Amino acid sequence: MFYYLNGIVQETGPNSVVIDVGGIGFFVNSSLKTISELKRGQEARLYISESIGESNFDLYGFSDLQEKHFFELLIGISGVGPKAAISLLSTVNTDTLIMAVYNEDLKTLTAAPNIGRKIAQRIVLELKEKLGGEMPAFAASAGETVSVRAGSEDNKALSDALAALTVLGYSSAEISPILRSGNWTGMSSDQIIRAVLKNMV
Repeated sequence: MFYYLNGIVQETGPNSVVIDVGGIGFFVNSSLKTISELKRGQEARLYISESIGESNFDLYGFSDLQEKHFFELLIGISGVGPKAAISLLSTVNTDTLIMAVYNEDLKTLTAAPNIGRKIAQRIVLELKEKLGGEMPAFAASAGETVSVRAGSEDNKALSDALAALTVLGYSSAEISPILRSGNWTGMSSDQIIRAVLKNMV
């Protein structure tokens, strides 16, 4: 069983990479995020998840353990195979995936090829259960990360407001419809929180 492969990147494709480890070329399926971080001729380490069947022995590799972890969570969901999991992780990063699951944002999930509405609903249901009580902490951290990457103060204010409201005990089912329906441009997280609480009265 492989834990990781450490070698020289020989080739990269849309969803795969060939990595030379001691003169042996391994064909590894991967996400666009991981592939975008690799450069031909340079050394790389890929954390490996194996998919073994009667007629296949496929390797899936990721540049970080968090992405590998979510890949394995996804393929553990009925109806989500390795190709669909790679497709989803190539469309959204793990931080965005966490937020989409926590907010029950099916639109973000179904933006990925091979992910239909029924599969997206199953992903939301099962990932929430698998992440359990850790989800609010993950969601708050994810929101901050997404905000920094997007360079948007409005997104950060929304993420901070979502995290604070979650700590106060409100569920995503109560919060999400209000956040989606409002225009929060230029508002601070405190202003958003007060507006959301006012709408809940």
